[in-house]
Amino acid sequence: MIEISVILPTHRPHPVRLNRTLRGLRAQTLPPVRWETLLVDNASEPALAPAPLADDAPANLRVVRESTLGLSHARRRGLAEACGEFIVLVDDDNVLAPEYLENVLARFATHPRVGALGGPSRPEFDRAPEPWTREFLPLLALRDLGPDARIADLRPPGAARDEYPACAPIGAGMALRRDAARAWFDHSDPAALPDRRGGALTSGGDNDIVLHALRTGWSVGYFPELGLTHLIPAGRLEPTYLARLNFGIQFSWMRVLHRHAVNPWPPLTPLGARLRQARAWFTHRAWRGPAHAIRWHGASGHFAGRVLP
Repeated sequence: MIEISVILPTHRPHPVRLNRTLRGLRAQTLPPVRWETLLVDNASEPALAPAPLADDAPANLRVVRESTLGLSHARRRGLAEACGEFIVLVDDDNVLAPEYLENVLARFATHPRVGALGGPSRPEFDRAPEPWTREFLPLLALRDLGPDARIADLRPPGAARDEYPACAPIGAGMALRRDAARAWFDHSDPAALPDRRGGALTSGGDNDIVLHALRTGWSVGYFPELGLTHLIPAGRLEPTYLARLNFGIQFSWMRVLHRHAVNPWPPLTPLGARLRQARAWFTHRAWRGPAHAIRWHGASGHFAGRVLP
């Protein structure tokens, strides 16, 4: 019986990083008959073929095709194909700890109100990051909230309004109950969401999934035993990449919070956003160096995201 469906979207993958991801799945301690791997080929040209992946992939691999470009489209395709009661989202540069899938089942069994969970995402760099980049490493889906488990709801105890929980899972390694995933599948419109599409660095899809789960009454959780390694190529530490990424993330964050009516910042007019961006250029002294410029790009994305379409 299939209990877990691992959904692994990829678009024109880097072969070495994808093979590391597949080997991490092959090394899982959960017996392969209890889970499946759905490798979603998201509009790669040429299309991916299973045969070249066989030496690294788990025995339960299936390759499915999604021709509409975009991470949310690929994840929806994987969910439509999935047989498991639980869903685990894996990126094509994530290496799960060997006990990851076993721990997912254990945590869902002991926490029946939790609909989405995740854990620490730790880096493996191709090149050691320069000291000034440390501030921006969380932009690369890296985080470690420490050794203690955390569980949260959409409205914290005693709070006057809904808030996005700090312990909500990131997309890398996010595990979902099927019912929580269906809440997103049934009610989200991927065409209207600023999620990853090819080289675009918007990224609201992870937050959208979490908010749909929270809106339907599920809690979310962080569990330190759900660890993974995130493979970080040197190009993702370049100032131009980090600037684009910070803009895209902040833009997406504003849009997805607005869609779910939990944005504490009010909308802006196009002129208001441009004036704030210009002021932020001086506030962040964007001309002084890469870190200052990356901060300014993040502020610019925040203001642009508050201009509603």
